[in-house]
Amino acid sequence: MCQFGLGFVFQYSTKLNYAMQNYLLSMPGSATKGGIIHDPETKLKVKVFSRIKSTFTPKKGEVQYFVTAGKKTMAFETMGYQRHRQLLILQMIAWYCMYSGLLEAQIHSTLPL
Repeated sequence: MCQFGLGFVFQYSTKLNYAMQNYLLSMPGSATKGGIIHDPETKLKVKVFSRIKSTFTPKKGEVQYFVTAGKKTMAFETMGYQRHRQLLILQMIAWYCMYSGLLEAQIHSTLPL
């Protein structure tokens, strides 16, 4: 289950796998550097930042979201944002949470205190 800070919960079931898109994930040589989520259909990319292990400076014109899961805090930022739907970005982040095993993840539009 991935809980969004926007007031709704997304659950994934293997019986309903049509509800979750298939995205691609490119990882650098070190898993501590995050990765990039790719949507093959729209060509949108979302970069993953591990807030504990890397510095994050928001880029103008890109969309940012933050994920908290237990003691982990991560940042997500689009790459080449061109008025893509916000729901697509949230789905990509939820997919990453599920892939990473962050089942109690909460997605926030601003950096949580």
